[in-house]
Amino acid sequence: MQLHLLDATYELFRAYFGKRPTRTSPTGQDVTAVHGLIDSTLSLLREPEVTHVAAFFDTVIESFRNELYDGYKTGEGIAEELLAQFPLAERSLEAIGVRVYRMAEFEADDGIAAAALRFTDEVDRVVMLSPDKDLCQVVEDNHIVAYDRLRQRLLNEAGVWEKFGVAPESIPDYLALVGDNADGIPGIPSWGAKSASALLAEYRHIEHIPLDERRWKVTVRGAARLAENLREYIEDARLFRTLTTLRYDVPIGEDLGDLEWLGAPREDYLSFCDELGFESLQDRPHRWR
Repeated sequence: MQLHLLDATYELFRAYFGKRPTRTSPTGQDVTAVHGLIDSTLSLLREPEVTHVAAFFDTVIESFRNELYDGYKTGEGIAEELLAQFPLAERSLEAIGVRVYRMAEFEADDGIAAAALRFTDEVDRVVMLSPDKDLCQVVEDNHIVAYDRLRQRLLNEAGVWEKFGVAPESIPDYLALVGDNADGIPGIPSWGAKSASALLAEYRHIEHIPLDERRWKVTVRGAARLAENLREYIEDARLFRTLTTLRYDVPIGEDLGDLEWLGAPREDYLSFCDELGFESLQDRPHRWR
């Protein structure tokens, strides 16, 4: 048995920016992204191995991380017509019978990480459906994996090593040093992917990297400059690692059985399709309840 954990915010963005015909509801609201999200999720549910599913939304874009760092990502720059579809998107997945988690204090990635840990011993495999680099820290052997649906690319623990040059546990340290533009994390000056992976492959975590480059056990180009910047920005590096470290304490009260997809609730789903003018999706579910 597998558990699939869907980064529904990412899927909504993917539907919004994908090449889909514009769709409007009977009230004139742009609902293109919601239509795409339903279509994509119903396709996912047709796959035989997809039996237990949970979807995680960033109901509020800002999280506790914004209180820790002013430069952390916000909702600024997101198109209003997309933001307006967030509540409908959450309702849409509930309408097809998927368990939905709305993140406010935490982020969708935190919820996915917490659920992966919560149910890891109850399933053969946990599949985190997201391309987000942050989730690579949760990957464990072939048991907890990340899967990018757009590129059809699976990352197990060996794949994380191959892509980033570090162990999954070092991903927060890696992102802290290199930076992550998607989350507004600038990283440490002069540190890049090669230098970070070389040092973290040896030392695993930032606090274990000697601040004197003469003590480094690996040869890295520009070592003196890197060490100087690490000394100068060590507190920033620790803060950035806190920001890139996922939280496992998100409340997940449901049992695994509560996440089993039993089919789309016919009345609710058809009513939702009528509300948004989704006639073409009315017959898409392959299972009803």
